Amino acid sequence: MIKVEFLGPIGKAPVEIEAKTLADVSAKLKEDETIAPWLGKCAVAVNDTMVKELDFALKSGDRVSILPPVCGG
Repeated sequence: MIKVEFLGPIGKAPVEIEAKTLADVSAKLKEDETIAPWLGKCAVAVNDTMVKELDFALKSGDRVSILPPVCGG
């Protein structure tokens, strides 16, 4: 199982899903109408390391963080 956490204003509790790659995670998250609009704007980290490739391989116990854009000052 992969744990997916949603940071910042997304406001969704973490979920656990079966996934072999980030592409699998993306496909499953796109099914959720509350998360889908965020996906194109967010960065992704796996175990606290930023990742851009959707073919990135995941293993059981990995933590995927969905990081929305932020503004600061």
